Amino acid sequence: MTGFDLGEVLPLFLHSLSLSLLAVGGGITVVPDFHRFLVSEHAWLDDAQFTSSIALAQSAPGPNILYIALLGWNAGFNGGGYGLALLSAMAAMVGMLLPSTTLTLTITRWAHRNRELRVLRAFKQGMAPIVVALLLATVWLLASVLGNPATDWGLWLISLLCFALLWKTRLHLLWMLAGGAVLGALGWV
Repeated sequence: MTGFDLGEVLPLFLHSLSLSLLAVGGGITVVPDFHRFLVSEHAWLDDAQFTSSIALAQSAPGPNILYIALLGWNAGFNGGGYGLALLSAMAAMVGMLLPSTTLTLTITRWAHRNRELRVLRAFKQGMAPIVVALLLATVWLLASVLGNPATDWGLWLISLLCFALLWKTRLHLLWMLAGGAVLGALGWV
């Protein structure tokens, strides 16, 4: 891993800012690009830290966007300790939340006033395949860290099953997390 220093906070903020508007379907859909940026391109985190950050944030109560703060925290902590970790976590979260929050508030007010327009109904239907594709890319990335599908087929199967349940049902994500926790506690995965 390479060192993360104070000069890296701005690039982290700008990258989060740029991904904010791509997080269609939720913050978890930009995991593949965060992996590219933090692990592959800059080596501020390794694969284990990256996936552990996401797993920890997803298991914590609260919004699933918490993984952004944890990724920023770990990158900053690797480079300079608690002060830099706090600054980089805040930079990543503000970068991720500011554009999408501003746009969401503006568009939601406009869309509510114009909800009967055909273009709005068509837009909603057109976005569905994009969200599904981004979720599938996230499942693939997280499952690929698990290892070889021939030997770790159970983990791959659970990942794909969770994707299918998210896509085809209204089953809450917490039920899938609880199921994964039970399977882990029983030593099956």
